[in-house]
Amino acid sequence: MTSPGNELQVKNFNLSIEGQPILRDVNLTFPERKITCIVGPSGCGKSTLLKSLNRLIDTTDDVRTSGEISLAGKDILHAKEADLLELRRRIGLVPQRPCPLPMSIYENVAFGCRIHGMHKKRKEMNEVVEKYLTEVGLWEEVKNRLGSSAARLSIGQQQRLCLARSLAVEPEIILADEATSALDPMSSRTVEELFVKLKEKYSIIMVTHTLPQALRIADYAVFLYLGEVIEEGDASQVFGNPREELTKRYLQGGFS
Repeated sequence: MTSPGNELQVKNFNLSIEGQPILRDVNLTFPERKITCIVGPSGCGKSTLLKSLNRLIDTTDDVRTSGEISLAGKDILHAKEADLLELRRRIGLVPQRPCPLPMSIYENVAFGCRIHGMHKKRKEMNEVVEKYLTEVGLWEEVKNRLGSSAARLSIGQQQRLCLARSLAVEPEIILADEATSALDPMSSRTVEELFVKLKEKYSIIMVTHTLPQALRIADYAVFLYLGEVIEEGDASQVFGNPREELTKRYLQGGFS
């Protein structure tokens, strides 16, 4: 759960892959307990930036970085390998496509807790599973089949299950990489509404290609173009009265 001072900052951050610059001199401070939407045309570095925030980009070959990323004032860009598990607990990721683990609904939610040594007693784990399935609006739908395979859930249900799995380890920040792009419109709205509710407890940073989605739910907006932050600020200002000509062109449909 986010507490005052758990601020995520990016300073003079640069990233290249196989010698190709992807992100250039990125400077951002993400507001706490708000929804930040990162928008921009395809291939501009949005997902790369998002995955840099909890070091998941490290799994990509030949990545080079410079600059700073800090959480609560502490460097995470150069965190030791042993600290990455804890970092990814604190900054969870909901991916583009649902990725339930090949196990039961119950064990999907409990999985992260077991890895981190949390809630070792069965009664405690039962309470955690119910709490977070309830938080994502899934408990009533699955409470009588917790032992069945998560693969049997609908795509929308699977994405909410993945969100419950992320929340169960008590993160401070939730990253969402196109988290509704694989969902039907109704399921997509359900997840959007969940994020709006969850920002009372968590900071949420979303990448979205869907500008109407960002207009609906963003409190803060970042416009990224060719790996550079062109404009960032309160969503009402960025979307309603952008300062930069490139931002205006993007909002008017000038980019793919």
